[in-house]
Amino acid sequence: MFSKSKINEPGHKADDVSKPAMPEPSKASAGDYKPAATPKAKPPASVLSADLHVTGNLKTTGDIQVEGTVEGDIRAHLLTIGESATIKGEVVADDVVVNGRIVGRVRGLKVRLTATARVEGDIIHKTIAIESGAHFEGSVQRQDDPLNGGKRPVQPQAAAQAAPVASGND
Repeated sequence: MFSKSKINEPGHKADDVSKPAMPEPSKASAGDYKPAATPKAKPPASVLSADLHVTGNLKTTGDIQVEGTVEGDIRAHLLTIGESATIKGEVVADDVVVNGRIVGRVRGLKVRLTATARVEGDIIHKTIAIESGAHFEGSVQRQDDPLNGGKRPVQPQAAAQAAPVASGND
């Protein structure tokens, strides 16, 4: 009955009914645009379980959580070393959280040694935190760019200075 009464009413209400239908396609277009504009969700960390033994280097732009043993170098964005983990090699990451054992150099923007950490090697960092109870044997060096890998920015400056001298002699 209600639909019958709407049909019998004047035409302007029929236009009102059609007007809400028009914005819906534009909403769908806007909805299609938003997912393309939103960044992808960050994938979860890769986990190397306690029963895993890796021989070789690991490299990722993502996050790694190590619970097992790695004999080789590791490069990651966020590296978490579990309490049962042992790393024998160089570790390079933006953020390094050590709960387990590392035998080798640690390079990171932020390095954190928890109370259960055991590190035997040098730590090159921008910021560092060492909790009470952590075991550490080695040297600590602060650098503004610890991820540089030992390459000094002095070399490009020396090359830039050498170029004008060479062109000045010609």
